Amino acid sequence: MLQEIFIAAAAGGNANNALSQMGFEHLIHEMTSKPGDFAVSWVVLLTLVVMSAMSWYWTVINIFRTARLKSASDRVPGMFWDAANAQDAIRAMEEQPASEPFSKIALDAAQAAAHHQQAGAAETLSRSEFVDRALRQAVTRESNRLQGGMILLATVGATAPFVGLLGTVWGIYGALIKIGATGSASIDAVAGPVGEALIMTAIGLFVAIPAVFAFNFFSKINSATVSKFDTFAHDLHDFFATGSRVR
Repeated sequence: MLQEIFIAAAAGGNANNALSQMGFEHLIHEMTSKPGDFAVSWVVLLTLVVMSAMSWYWTVINIFRTARLKSASDRVPGMFWDAANAQDAIRAMEEQPASEPFSKIALDAAQAAAHHQQAGAAETLSRSEFVDRALRQAVTRESNRLQGGMILLATVGATAPFVGLLGTVWGIYGALIKIGATGSASIDAVAGPVGEALIMTAIGLFVAIPAVFAFNFFSKINSATVSKFDTFAHDLHDFFATGSRVR
């Protein structure tokens, strides 16, 4: 369809004037001066701006969270195992920030072991099973917290090109309407709508590509972090179930 428009446009028109109508500045000027005629374009553009802002917000949040977790992944387990006894280890975990996941996993295991000891014969599960269940729940909870913003990044990466494509289709449709209304297929008549179409496509890609890169990067980081959760939980299970760490 674009090829047909350009072939028709080649029949005549001022090329310099046409080029001046295909820039982003001209598009914004047209959209602000005649907002009613560009209602669909406004919806597409604002949707892409909101999607971009949300994806960059979660990208920045995940960058800080990843840096914090990278620092804690060795430091917090090291504090637990380097403590002189279990009481000192638990006290060190309690002093960690509320958002720190490794200490929360250790505290859940300690609470499960203490609860089982207090329940005694009234508890139907063995000490090992009781601690294992608490650790599984803790690892699942902290793993789910790592997914904050990931669904949004995936959604933006998958849908932003299609939102931009809507602007493309609407721009081409506007070009055809203009040709039919004016009876002119010169490049002056179609340059603006076609330029709008191409710009909307580019904006959609500019929104989607960073979101896709961010999603893939953080997915890999989160997988490595969950693996560290599992390793720490395995050692905690051995410690609280048997009283010693199996190395």
